[in-house]
Amino acid sequence: MRLSLAEPKYLKDSISIISELVNEGRFKITKDAIELVAMDPANVAMVIFRLLSSSFIEYKVDKPLEIGINLSSMKQVLRRAKASDTLVMELSENKLVMQLRGHTTRTFSLPLLELDGVQQKIPDLNFPLLIETSSSVLNEAVEDADVVGESVSLIVENKKFLISSKGDLSNAEIVIKEDDETKIKCNTQDTVRSKYSIEYLKKMINGSKISGDGNVLIQFNKDYPLKLEYKTLNKVQITFILAPRVEND
Repeated sequence: MRLSLAEPKYLKDSISIISELVNEGRFKITKDAIELVAMDPANVAMVIFRLLSSSFIEYKVDKPLEIGINLSSMKQVLRRAKASDTLVMELSENKLVMQLRGHTTRTFSLPLLELDGVQQKIPDLNFPLLIETSSSVLNEAVEDADVVGESVSLIVENKKFLISSKGDLSNAEIVIKEDDETKIKCNTQDTVRSKYSIEYLKKMINGSKISGDGNVLIQFNKDYPLKLEYKTLNKVQITFILAPRVEND
């Protein structure tokens, strides 16, 4: 295996985001992409990551591989990558060798981990709606909701997307109408509402860093998982799935 990435930001930003949720990762390296499917330790959130072979200037994979890596260690190495560097990755003696080539050549070796269990399976989810909006719109709404509460309700009704949060004494509501920036497709006339953890959402909306067009795809259903998708076309994609908070309140 030999992989050369002229724009290390795609891996750097992705691992920075993913490592906030997941400690260790099992990467599947195929002829088409580097892929990671992982659950957070609390089994509340799943992350699905794909860095396509078309992102690389050199992509040599003789056969499909699976490698386990400590994501915090990988993040620390990638933090040293400059925008002008080329990142070269190879396997050597049960280690992942990561080389940053620029004005200087810096080489780091990360031990491969023996990870228990099988590869996580992506759940088959069906949603009655799809919202495409600017990731900055979602980011601002989550930050607003975070001012007053620990959870946030996502609601779609009458072609409007509402984000609301309630605290002990305060509440916040953000109304996002369909316009040139926000598209709402919904195949039900009923109000769709579900509640999620703001703590997790705040980590997931960092996916905006890798969104090439600046947009996010949002899907959810009543008391059902939330799906957020960010991507740069033909380069990289991160999808998050977040379990709902079902409470009697």
